[in-house]
Amino acid sequence: MYKELEKFKASNSFVFTIEDSLEEVCNAPEGSAGIFVVYAVEGAEKELIMVGSTGTVQNDGTLKSKNGGLYDKIVNGHQFAKTGRKYSWPAQMKLENITELEVVWYETFNADAKAIPTAVEGQVLQNFLDKNAKLPRWNVAF
Repeated sequence: MYKELEKFKASNSFVFTIEDSLEEVCNAPEGSAGIFVVYAVEGAEKELIMVGSTGTVQNDGTLKSKNGGLYDKIVNGHQFAKTGRKYSWPAQMKLENITELEVVWYETFNADAKAIPTAVEGQVLQNFLDKNAKLPRWNVAF
């Protein structure tokens, strides 16, 4: 786990396989803001392959989040050919021969924490870039 994520208490994870329905296994809350990290799991090995976020902090310090929050961003957010992840992730997993994903999500902006989701996403990606000289393979750009 990345140390910058340890302070966020509202967190959970779920496992997704090609046979699963992302809509059914995703346990991220609706109406929430934060980040999610995606790992490709191969036995005991886990590889960080993507970091994403949702939610915008306004200049008055309030949060603007899309209706579905983290849940909607994970399930219906577009990735790989402008289609929702509930469709694109299984297809990409088949292409890359990935049998299992572990998705860990963190609420970064709520009553207990006030961290801008994209800033936290940027920190995680910067640390990955510093260590690996590239971004996770499912992150196209940042």
